[in-house]
Amino acid sequence: MASSNSNKKLVPEAKEALDKFKMEAASEVGVNLKDGYNGDLTSRQAGSVGGQMVKKMVEKYENDIKSSK
Repeated sequence: MASSNSNKKLVPEAKEALDKFKMEAASEVGVNLKDGYNGDLTSRQAGSVGGQMVKKMVEKYENDIKSSK
């Protein structure tokens, strides 16, 4: 059975922007990320970074919807 990687980036060229976005979100929630491996983060820290990223994406989408009306 072949394994599938669900973390595959659909647009590889966006890696730098995604990394910057992740660093900004981490800073906003008080998590210190370093370049490269961050496997020493707790689940709570990693979840707070991911949650902040989702929150910011939803806010942007909602603002884009409002401005397009």
